[in-house]
Amino acid sequence: QLQLVESGGGLVQPGGSLNLSCLVSGDDFTILVMSWYRQAPGQQLEFVALVDQYYGTIYADSVKGRFTISRDNPRNLVHLQMSKLKPEDTAVYSCKAYKDGDDYWGQGTQVTVSS
Repeated sequence: QLQLVESGGGLVQPGGSLNLSCLVSGDDFTILVMSWYRQAPGQQLEFVALVDQYYGTIYADSVKGRFTISRDNPRNLVHLQMSKLKPEDTAVYSCKAYKDGDDYWGQGTQVTVSS
């Protein structure tokens, strides 16, 4: 069974940076399509970014040029480097693994952008 554990959330000032990581265990990491989603209070779940050996990287328009997704296959990690953060980036960020029609989610990590 796939397990995903996010880390790296916290409080940051507007314009600051934060790096999130997601550690995956339980399957061959290299074949997984990995992505980050976020959900702000009272809002719907929102796609943030995806990384995959076939699709490359894909970003939501709201984060293009500010966020970078990457994966470290030997360490089973996917990272989300966030810069130029805005208050509207405040949300619970969750990583997701996709394989054979199934989605697997981590528990999420809180990111708060506030002065």
